[in-house]
Amino acid sequence: MASLPVDQGFIDSDVYLRLGLLVDHGKRLKKPPSVLSRLASSLERSLLLYDDDHNKLLQSPQQDSAFDGASPPEITISHYLDRIFKYSCCSPSCFVVAHIYIHLFLQRTRSLLNPLNVHRLLITCVMLAAKVFDDRYFNNAHYARVGGVSTRELNRLEMKLLFTLDFKLQVDPQTFLTHCCELEKHNTDGFQIEWPIKDACRANKETWHKGTPDSLCSQTTAR
Repeated sequence: MASLPVDQGFIDSDVYLRLGLLVDHGKRLKKPPSVLSRLASSLERSLLLYDDDHNKLLQSPQQDSAFDGASPPEITISHYLDRIFKYSCCSPSCFVVAHIYIHLFLQRTRSLLNPLNVHRLLITCVMLAAKVFDDRYFNNAHYARVGGVSTRELNRLEMKLLFTLDFKLQVDPQTFLTHCCELEKHNTDGFQIEWPIKDACRANKETWHKGTPDSLCSQTTAR
């Protein structure tokens, strides 16, 4: 795994160490880095605020729904992030970059993070971050299996994200540090939000190919 290059002017900050971003080249972490639980906590808090914000924006232009699923997934954000980290083998820094991409997407589309789009945004943003900042990465088909969506859908989401961000995917060191500090403010313990969905396993079983790692029905993303 490669780590995102960090400007030497900021490398003296301990925030990277506390988030588990400083990884020796080629070394595989034995447990998920702290950045995963911080990111999960940040996103879950955003979802708790969704109802209030949604009511305030009812009169605003319709939000972009490209990443919306038909129903909320059964898997929690925390477990979903752990799954992505385990099977994507991407660097921990990719999750910080994904956080940046999500923020930019929501800002440019005037959308809100909600239970229907958060998982698809995560898998797409992490995959794109790995392509930009890691030396080696898996293809879209692999990420689709990990994320519980079809390869065709993930390809479509990737193009939507690329055009929304105007293909400007580089992240400067100051922006990276700012988001690291923001993530560090969130409690590492976090909390879980679960949404029950009817017949989720049966509805999504076809999206998982035989042999998918840990492809248990309970880990499938809702369509």
